[in-house]
Amino acid sequence: MDRTLQGVGVSHGVAVGEVRHMGTAVLEPPAKQITEEDAPREQQRSRQAVEAVANDLMARGNLAGGEAQAVLEAQAMMAQDPELVADVERRIAVGSSAERAVYDAFAAYRALLANAGEYLAGRVADLDDVRNRIVARLLGVPMPGVPDSDHPYVLVARDLAPADTALLDPALVLGFVTEEGGPTSHSAILARALGVPAVVALPGACAVAEGTVVAVDGSTGEITVAPSEAEQAALARLAAERKAALDSSKGPGATSDGHKVPLLANVGGPADVAAALEAGAEGVGLFRTEFLFLDDSAKAPSQEKQVSAYRQVLEAFPEGRVVVRVLDAGADKPLDFLTPGEEPNPALGVRGLRTLLDHPEVLRDQLGALAKAADGLPVYLEVMAPMVADRTDAKAFADACRAAGLRAKFGAMVEIPSAALRARSVLQEVEFLSLGTNDLAQYTFAADRQLGAVSRLQDPWQPALLDLVALAAEAAEAEGKSCGVCGEAAADPLLACVLTGLGVTSLSMGAASIPYVRATLAKHTLAQCERAASAARAADSAGDAQVAARAVLSGE
Repeated sequence: MDRTLQGVGVSHGVAVGEVRHMGTAVLEPPAKQITEEDAPREQQRSRQAVEAVANDLMARGNLAGGEAQAVLEAQAMMAQDPELVADVERRIAVGSSAERAVYDAFAAYRALLANAGEYLAGRVADLDDVRNRIVARLLGVPMPGVPDSDHPYVLVARDLAPADTALLDPALVLGFVTEEGGPTSHSAILARALGVPAVVALPGACAVAEGTVVAVDGSTGEITVAPSEAEQAALARLAAERKAALDSSKGPGATSDGHKVPLLANVGGPADVAAALEAGAEGVGLFRTEFLFLDDSAKAPSQEKQVSAYRQVLEAFPEGRVVVRVLDAGADKPLDFLTPGEEPNPALGVRGLRTLLDHPEVLRDQLGALAKAADGLPVYLEVMAPMVADRTDAKAFADACRAAGLRAKFGAMVEIPSAALRARSVLQEVEFLSLGTNDLAQYTFAADRQLGAVSRLQDPWQPALLDLVALAAEAAEAEGKSCGVCGEAAADPLLACVLTGLGVTSLSMGAASIPYVRATLAKHTLAQCERAASAARAADSAGDAQVAARAVLSGE
């Protein structure tokens, strides 16, 4: 095996430690037949196991809070999917044991998604994890998971399910490496939230033997197997230099020549506010409101509940900017009372603003709750719609905001290429744009954002994606309006400089990334950022774009 392995770095930091492997998957249960008389008992067993697993996932989400809570609540909903539950009970009725019925029903659903090429195919790791948890409970065996250890270690796995990633103890798990996943996978997002160095999409990672010392660089994606003392010392110096740079960088985001670039935080609810404040966030650039709606997929939360949650976040940033994204339901975030039961391709169907326009009462209640939550506060409230395709969408959203009596700026997320291409048209109806680079890449390259096999096309350094960012930023400048980035691209310090050079006016990211971005921006002038952006756009691949930008910014 090569001593140096290259994956995709998704969470900054350096970790050196012994490898510990994730527990093996649950074994396939035997194909045991049951009698007709036993079927009701087995069906009851399956229902109890499903309910127990769903409750455990919800409990883990409550413990983790923030973004992890929304992810785990969505996974709990997956466990209780009515079609899957019905299929399990049908299989039991014709003679399968509860555990075998669960295994086969999930296998059929898994194959269906993979063969159909649907958006949810990218969530196979989540689906497998739910299946394993239910089968393990039915078999009465422990669920394989994060290894027990008294000493810190580097966790290596084929992939990590959200339920495992969300509750990792940073005091024990120095970093993690996975064979699958991509920069926008759940594991990557949660790793950044935890501040744990992480590398994903590294083929052959599981071949590294248990107990082997490895060095993980979450910034470069490089893994060094059995590093020498000299190599470990060099990495320690690098980590110390990075920490010193972070500690010396304080205050608002800006380039070295004083060009201001507000650095904002992505939050999933009130639980994320403390980390954002500690990181020095200048406000919130993406307040995901889905966490409230995932508590009960059968109905919308009351307006009173919404007001309370929104106000907690707004109060944390007096006289700061808070950008709220209204409910983004559909595709991988289905809600029983909103989203269609069956669509051939949910990612290209009724999701985001389309869902809300089909259910205007839900949008009206949410906008009304935001108006009440902001009443009397000095906060600068901005509200944006997800999945805006054109001016017609933008106008419909702005009209709804005005009808709700909302005193705020109205904006549109640019996640669909058409919105970037026609950004000046969209800006006739709204006051700002916010680029969701994760979905924008997905729709630009027809590449599922959760599927490791197409992670190359999900790379935010892709020149075609940078072209779309530039189009949106140029349109906003021409209209005298703002254009921020709230996708995961903003969390890459080098790419943050390029985005600034493209004309982006603010950057929003997970709180853990803010110090890194602030420190890197402070080293470079706006002119350098602009030259780096031009060099990146002139490249023909994501890798070449990154190399070209780095060369400009390092003065090579």
